[in-house]
Amino acid sequence: MEAFGIIGMTFGMTGFVFALSAMAKITKLEKQLKETGVLDNAYRVETAFTVDDDGRLHRVNEPRGGAAPRFFIGQTPEGNRWWFRHDLDVDLVRVLEARCQEEPVVRDVSGPSLRPDPYADLLAKHAPVAKVWTGPTYWVQADVGPPADAVLIKEDERALLEPYCAEWLDDVGECQPFATLLRDGHAVSLCATVRTGLTAHEAGVETHPTFRGRGYAAQVVAAWARAVRDLGRMPLYSTSWENTASLAVARTLGLIQYGATLHIT
Repeated sequence: MEAFGIIGMTFGMTGFVFALSAMAKITKLEKQLKETGVLDNAYRVETAFTVDDDGRLHRVNEPRGGAAPRFFIGQTPEGNRWWFRHDLDVDLVRVLEARCQEEPVVRDVSGPSLRPDPYADLLAKHAPVAKVWTGPTYWVQADVGPPADAVLIKEDERALLEPYCAEWLDDVGECQPFATLLRDGHAVSLCATVRTGLTAHEAGVETHPTFRGRGYAAQVVAAWARAVRDLGRMPLYSTSWENTASLAVARTLGLIQYGATLHIT
């Protein structure tokens, strides 16, 4: 697992002013969501990838992140937006953009409506398609359910991840906030920041197979989201349409879906 390190809050007056500014942004975003029912997928792009001044994608927004997808399109009830990787052929970008402009605006984004094939076929003419991802994007609202038994841990408590979540041992310091649910003194489920931008954090969730189906994932997501809000950031949650367990967590918590995305590498 690779994860982007948290942007720390500074101390003193500068930190106080920054915190007020961050909270003002969150308030504005939440007001937008309540008034229109949507958030712009640009928030997810800014969190998930590094983007240059021309709006081109470069890398996955993690310390050891690889190249960004060659193509990304986000869909909300208010319209569609799309992005291309910086090294994509100019002529290919024109063709893809023309296809994007034909994409209808879908008012109901609660199911898969972005068809990958037209875009994948165009990209395959220039290089083999390595990965296709499509799924919903959610905003974790302020009144999400109580965190119950979940607890936040720091890097000096990383030993709690053994033996069930040992693959996350090296990521505790970079993936803050890091929420876990303990059983017999060992973490069996976790939710942590895997990508972070200036205004939002995106969740990464895992429950050991032995402990799945008990509602633990929903508890750690709730605890993580509250901690992210305490930092003045927007907690975001995304998954694929095929990940039924992750979709179930979103339903359990009543997460608000603001869009859907498709990206192709």
